[in-house]
Amino acid sequence: MKRVSGIGGIFFKSDDPEKLYQWYEKHLGVVREPHGQGAAFHWRDAKNQEKIGLTAWSIFPQQSRYFDPSRASFMINYRVDDLDALLKALKEEGVEVDPHREDYDYGRFAWITDPDGNRIELWEPARE
Repeated sequence: MKRVSGIGGIFFKSDDPEKLYQWYEKHLGVVREPHGQGAAFHWRDAKNQEKIGLTAWSIFPQQSRYFDPSRASFMINYRVDDLDALLKALKEEGVEVDPHREDYDYGRFAWITDPDGNRIELWEPARE
């Protein structure tokens, strides 16, 4: 079973998200999506050039609880092909798996914690 197929997103906290978004846009050309919830880097799948994917990039307020219980100021989202199978295997291997799940039209989400206490988001993109 393939476990991780790529990075789905990078999220980090800031004391002033708006100011930081402006800095990234001015100096690095990272432009937010129209909905304002971060940027998306679009790419084509190496095995199927017709398939377009994206990597999300977002800045959260410092007081955000989205990364809890992690104390880290960042969280990485990894793309996976089969979320249920991977979570089953991770649980059997003793990995801390959060029982909470979220399902959206663009995919399914679950969370695990690494040995350092960092929260990791796992994302199975919606099937086309």
